[in-house]
Amino acid sequence: MSWLMKLYETYESNLDCVGETEQRYNREFTLLPVSHTTQNAHIEVTVTESGEFHSAEVIVDKSDMSTLIPCTEKSASRAGAVIAPYPLHDKLSYVSGDYVAYGGKIKGEEPFATYIQELQNWADSPYTHSKVKSIYQYLSKKQLIHDLVRCSILCVDGANQLIEKWDKKYEALYPEKPAIFSVVAGEQTSAFIRFNVYSPDRILTKVWNDSEMYLSFIQYYQEQLGSEDLCYVSGKRLPSTDKHANKIRNAADKAKLISANDTTGFTFRGRFIHSRDAASISYDVSQKAHNALKWLINRQGKTMDQRVFLVWGNDALVLPDPSEDTFALDPEAISEAIIKSSTNTALASEVAKALDGYRNKLVSKSDPFSGEVNIMILDSATTGRMAVLYYRNLNMEIYLNRLVKWHTSCAWLHRYRKNEQGEFVSFYGAPSTKDIAFAAYGPRAGDKLVKGLMERMLPCIVDGTKVPQDIIKNVYIRASNPVSMETWEWEKTLSIACALINKDFTDRQEGLGLALDVNNDDRSYLFGRMLAVADVLERRALGDEKRATNAIRYMNAFAKHPERTWQVIQAALQPYQARLGRDATYWSKIIDEIGYAFKPEEFNNKSLSGQYLLGFYSQRHELYQKKNKTDDATASEISND
Repeated sequence: MSWLMKLYETYESNLDCVGETEQRYNREFTLLPVSHTTQNAHIEVTVTESGEFHSAEVIVDKSDMSTLIPCTEKSASRAGAVIAPYPLHDKLSYVSGDYVAYGGKIKGEEPFATYIQELQNWADSPYTHSKVKSIYQYLSKKQLIHDLVRCSILCVDGANQLIEKWDKKYEALYPEKPAIFSVVAGEQTSAFIRFNVYSPDRILTKVWNDSEMYLSFIQYYQEQLGSEDLCYVSGKRLPSTDKHANKIRNAADKAKLISANDTTGFTFRGRFIHSRDAASISYDVSQKAHNALKWLINRQGKTMDQRVFLVWGNDALVLPDPSEDTFALDPEAISEAIIKSSTNTALASEVAKALDGYRNKLVSKSDPFSGEVNIMILDSATTGRMAVLYYRNLNMEIYLNRLVKWHTSCAWLHRYRKNEQGEFVSFYGAPSTKDIAFAAYGPRAGDKLVKGLMERMLPCIVDGTKVPQDIIKNVYIRASNPVSMETWEWEKTLSIACALINKDFTDRQEGLGLALDVNNDDRSYLFGRMLAVADVLERRALGDEKRATNAIRYMNAFAKHPERTWQVIQAALQPYQARLGRDATYWSKIIDEIGYAFKPEEFNNKSLSGQYLLGFYSQRHELYQKKNKTDDATASEISND
């Protein structure tokens, strides 16, 4: 129940945002008031304050369709042939008293009778609103479809019956295809109607945006709720509910986090007689917690194949995402100084600075441990059931410290991120979990694989557990096979592989830095260094030619049989050494120095560990750094001359 309580607290902490429209990725959303939900409306009907028809229009703009509507417990979870009207805005079959007269088909009880009775109860209650009365007065006349047909919003055939589906045979009656058939997925009768009130004397807030309307229904419906029971979340005696919200991830989402609608005995398995015996949750807590969750997902959630990754705090909603890379924390903080020094000490300092902004928002000076962080993963196995796959509630200080540890212990130099100008930039730090997934499984990996790996990596970051060995092995295998991918993809995979492998060694107190360690006599590290020198030597000899070097082509075989493959690579180097002439002496000398560091018995065909990739990357980086320094010195001498 802790996650429900935290979501409830989030709602209470952000009451000023209730009903306020926000936008993300061109999609509007809001923190819903209690007893309200959203629906996509197709037709907007405007009535006068005296309850007369004023105008109507088809809503063709998809961004304007989403409508905030009041709802009851029954209507929020209605399905099939159950008669459960929304209190105000609803489908045509519910709100039109002349539905049957125009050919509408209903099974059993007529929905309009139930709808208009409940609307009258609201209009006659002490909590009513003038707009509710105006809409009720109009709808009680039972002429909605008549007015919509008269305004050419809905279309009828020659027998004055609603057209079920648009067909060319109706072109004689309607030369142009009516707009209603472009916005509804099925028949006209499935159109959702929203109502508004017009006044010639004053500007009225739209009904679905009017905070007074929200309060009117909330107060009215509060008296309609069931008996009180002990709420397991808040610990108070409040009106309880066994019907909980859906539409958690999006408007079409039918999966519920809490459900007890199975009365055949399969849900309770004989343990409980009634669902409330397992857990009792108050209506108020359920509404506020679910509405806060929907709002947070729309506002800052990350969704991968319907799996939601969410991080938030009650004091400051937006927090650093553990699944992002170090560059995302603050691109400016990951400065050139870190890239040049490539030390975890410098990185830890800069990451701490990048997180200070969040730290200052969350932590009060009087209570330095007051802030909390919530991390949640949601997914559904079926269309009706959703589960919390992962949940952690952490002290903010602990959370930020663990982020610093992750970004420094899983750090390497990467060159695949772009700045605001679209230019590739280098950064020293940890890769994102999504990039790790693509490095392990390839860019064509399915969403199921990617979201599964992202979930498995989260405890490594938040809880400090070790990175699973199968993930490291997959990345190692792909990084050792550069000919299977394009150069940019391999370079990205290589740097991510080095970060994970070094993280694994760091967890065993054997971590290496990016800087070349000439004293490291591990055979895998030495073999990696030799391969890097061979690669750089041939690349210099090739000049502007872009083809892969022999070192790159044989890299996969080299990882499995280093001694035998090195003989092939060394033989292939001879033409390039000849092409370089005296310049090749420098490279040959480095190879000899590395070979001298081997213990005689370790220069064999035993397959290499992940350390060879670290040796390869560090040696190659060192050689290219020396070349850049030499080029800079030469340019300086020319300018001085």
